Amino acid sequence: MKILRAICFAALAATALTGCKTDTATHNAEVLDKSTNPEAAPEAQSAGAIVGVVHFAGRPPARVPIDMSMDPACSMTGGQNLAEQYMVSDGKLANVFVYIKSGAPTSTATSDARPVVLDQKGCRYSPHVIAVQQGGSVEFRNSDPTMHNIHTISVAGNPQVDVSEGPAGAPQTRQFTTPELMMPIRCNNHPWMEAFLNVAPNRFFAVTRDDGTFSIPGLPPGTYTLAAVHEKLGERDMQVTITAKSQSRADFTFAVK
Repeated sequence: MKILRAICFAALAATALTGCKTDTATHNAEVLDKSTNPEAAPEAQSAGAIVGVVHFAGRPPARVPIDMSMDPACSMTGGQNLAEQYMVSDGKLANVFVYIKSGAPTSTATSDARPVVLDQKGCRYSPHVIAVQQGGSVEFRNSDPTMHNIHTISVAGNPQVDVSEGPAGAPQTRQFTTPELMMPIRCNNHPWMEAFLNVAPNRFFAVTRDDGTFSIPGLPPGTYTLAAVHEKLGERDMQVTITAKSQSRADFTFAVK
């Protein structure tokens, strides 16, 4: 019986650690694409887009090693576990929330909007930064062979989430109704686990990819304030003008002071 349990545990752990990062990322990209789909807007025929890259100037801070040895299920990942505050590749910065701060009317997610997924794999939250439109939902998953906790810390009035999920347990979905930037999400069981949720006031937003790129389609012609927000480096704003059926370029640069 002990041998059987060990085999089952190892199989579950292997599934969790190899995981479905690509599946989660693909799901969230599809949700974001649908929420900003220009064909969904009445002004679709004249809609434009913003595309850009978020740069990091200089040498980024070294990523801090994480000791997961307190939980054997977490330490099975192998290799070195590193913090995700500064994810820089070739001078491009990932995990930056970019959204229309002003110039677009506020709007609420439709009732049929698919939830964004935040998974727990290898005793880390994946993705590290997520975003939903106000009124939208997050589906919290646990793909690990260990108990996790989801604890949101809102300062804007979103309902607090503080729930536990068993190993590979059933997902739990929660709605977020108030705009908020970089809301921390933590696991009370594993103190190194942290992610950030952004609740956008409209449907025009993105999170930068691993290569620092982003795109926000479906924008009616006009002038907007575009904001880029990073969990450690703060916010950068710029004015962007959209003309009909065109792409406007908007690049940001962050640096450690």
